[in-house]
Amino acid sequence: MRAHPAGPRHGEIPADRTSVVPADLNDLDPAVWPRGARRDHGVMTLAGNDVRDLAALYGTPLLAMDEQDFRSRCHDFADAFGSAADVHYAAKAFLSSHIVKWLTQEGLSLDVCSGGELRLALRAGFPPERIALHGSNKSQHELEMAVEAGIGAIVIDSFDEIGRLAGISERVNLEAGTVNGSTRRIPVMIRVTVGVEAHTHEFIATAHEDQKFGFSLAGGDAAEGVRRIVACHGLELIGLHSHIGSQIFDPSGFEVSAHRLVVLLKSVIADHPRLAASITTLDLGGGLGIAYTSADTPPPVDAMAKSLTEIVERECQVAGLAVPRIAVEPGRAIVGPGTVTVYEVGTIKDVNLDGGVVRRYVSVDGGMSDNIRTALYDADYTVVLASRSSTAPAARCRVVGKHCESGDIVVRDCYLPADLAVGDLIAVAATGAYCYAMASNYNRLPRPPLVAVADGTSRQLLRRETDDDLQLLETW
Repeated sequence: MRAHPAGPRHGEIPADRTSVVPADLNDLDPAVWPRGARRDHGVMTLAGNDVRDLAALYGTPLLAMDEQDFRSRCHDFADAFGSAADVHYAAKAFLSSHIVKWLTQEGLSLDVCSGGELRLALRAGFPPERIALHGSNKSQHELEMAVEAGIGAIVIDSFDEIGRLAGISERVNLEAGTVNGSTRRIPVMIRVTVGVEAHTHEFIATAHEDQKFGFSLAGGDAAEGVRRIVACHGLELIGLHSHIGSQIFDPSGFEVSAHRLVVLLKSVIADHPRLAASITTLDLGGGLGIAYTSADTPPPVDAMAKSLTEIVERECQVAGLAVPRIAVEPGRAIVGPGTVTVYEVGTIKDVNLDGGVVRRYVSVDGGMSDNIRTALYDADYTVVLASRSSTAPAARCRVVGKHCESGDIVVRDCYLPADLAVGDLIAVAATGAYCYAMASNYNRLPRPPLVAVADGTSRQLLRRETDDDLQLLETW
């Protein structure tokens, strides 16, 4: 069963999934497109901005982000989970200085997983106490930077990391002791591999045993990790963390994960009673899904929040424990739906397939350098003609990029108007997460600009790279 758009588990090329011609090729499904997407006299507008004007001003390919869409989804999560929970935006989905400022203003917390993400957040003024640092191989420098900044939590991922942090804590406290004799404890969480594998792609399923993240629950490593953390007087264990995968629509995986975390918590408190006061948070991770196509049916945020909250409350009641704060880490679910990639059509080629079937290859001026997800995960996307509407019949198409790679596919199977022409603009929906964040300079293509649109105006968040930018690292 294909559970989500990341595709089959081993990356094999699937059977053609395009079987139903859309009733209206000009339709913009509100479940898929940004909240500010419309058609005005047939032309797509984004938060009141004509895509033709955006393309003329910034060039193509172009990523356009609806600022109000992003902010409204921050509100949705904050309101749905309420004051008894912490909503952490997952920076890995996409991060820029402006995103950091929006998150600061909207009151969300932030998860980072590298020194680069942490530096950007701090430089942009994000409150360090609302930052958590993830990562399976944090360097000594990254850990020192996090401790020096006083971030809210470091999510420990290995025994080696406990040792590194113990050394940093000892040094920090020695230095502090020479001044005023104060003792400082570093707040940490422990990432637990709970043995729950969400129905997801092999490469982004992160809680089964055979993978690089966290401490195994079944193997006893999680309990041993807790014991070692408790033995380090400079570390304070404030929570248990898990993450069960990505693009999840069904809360049942979270139910099993929460049950196992609560069982572990009960055991930990039984062995170390003082931790009953310090372990205040159960972090269920991220992975909440979005609609890439009209066939996707993610639950509303408030429904998922209600499910997760009730799951934790029920499990704690059964275990006889006080209910801790819940933390969640949406990234894709906040930034994914509000961004559209606009391309210009450059080449159109009809290819005759077996049985007299014709597939039209529509080549655009970007590709796998600005969206690797189709090549990497066999992801599905929705695409429409954006610079005009059309009443022409549907043509079976494959949207491909300009890279010298047969796997350079943006949308594998879709229908576009038969009168699509060179120079037309097409738009691909839901490209806010893991597109720019995973972009490359393959074939030495510069990364596209990312533009925020709001109330009929636009501004660059990230400018287009130039050839001069690509030459900067050359030593000649």
